[in-house]
Amino acid sequence: MGLVAGVDEAGRGCAIGPLVVVGALFEEEALGDLLALGVRDSKRLTRKRREALEPEILGLARAWAHFDLQPSAIDKVVSRGVKLRKLNYLEAMAMARVIRELRPDKVFIDPADVLPQRYAEQVLRVLPFEPEVVCESRADAKYPAVMAASILAKVRRDRILEGIRDRHGDVGSGYPSDSRTISFLESWFSENDDCPPFIRGSWAPVRRIRGTGS
Repeated sequence: MGLVAGVDEAGRGCAIGPLVVVGALFEEEALGDLLALGVRDSKRLTRKRREALEPEILGLARAWAHFDLQPSAIDKVVSRGVKLRKLNYLEAMAMARVIRELRPDKVFIDPADVLPQRYAEQVLRVLPFEPEVVCESRADAKYPAVMAASILAKVRRDRILEGIRDRHGDVGSGYPSDSRTISFLESWFSENDDCPPFIRGSWAPVRRIRGTGS
């Protein structure tokens, strides 16, 4: 049996905190065991359930790897505005880094791009080996290895957000749709001119609150 990896992210749309990319590597015969654990799309699980599943997933995994894209890196590519070299490309490079570390025979990817094949080609172009790649939208709802990676990514990002809350107060979920996050941003920038490293200054809601863009 071969080694199968799933790769996914958490925090792509957040105004606060990193975008977390996680890959999880399994022996092919362990994929059924993941389903037996109750692994599914992480968005369909409560935080408590994701945290309970984490050690069980890691117990089945041969290895796992992560890469955190910090707001400063995201701001740099978004602000630079180079076609096909923005956030999607940055995320693809982070996924490639995780895949390089795991070296699976086959990898399932949940792509950021509306063109999954283009995304897969970007990843493969920078890999020193050629795994079989399945790159499909909503892979986190179809493939157990991606479901597992999705859960690990969300758990990791939640813990990072907890650290930010401990240092700076209630930032909410970090998403612009969260009124607590918007309230935090408004309060922060009413007292501070500079954008701190845990906030994505290139995000439209942040620019609007700062008065630097629409």
